[in-house]
Amino acid sequence: MKYLMLIKHAESVDVRDVPQALMDAMGTLVTDGLKSGAILDTAGLKPTRDGFRVRLDGGLMVTDGPFTETKEVIGGYALMQFERLFHLAAPPFQLRLPRARTFEGGVLPAVDQADATAR
Repeated sequence: MKYLMLIKHAESVDVRDVPQALMDAMGTLVTDGLKSGAILDTAGLKPTRDGFRVRLDGGLMVTDGPFTETKEVIGGYALMQFERLFHLAAPPFQLRLPRARTFEGGVLPAVDQADATAR
């Protein structure tokens, strides 16, 4: 099954301030996850000031960022594939990052073709 993990962090986080050891550990984690097939895609996201919102309501409306002040933002994502969700805590994907004593993110199962056609 595919899962989308939304990685949260403070709006004030600047990727240029992330310690090199943490960047190296994340690089290894991503490389291992891609090789094993557990990670299908992943990326960090730019700040909200670089984004925009889209709304369809009788017409297309686009609003440039930044958005209403917020303390946390979605700073990245990982599209993952596991037979069972508990594999998230097992190698090679295991969250084994230095300085990552805590982690919070949303993990949502993706709707697959079988889900979309089941009645």
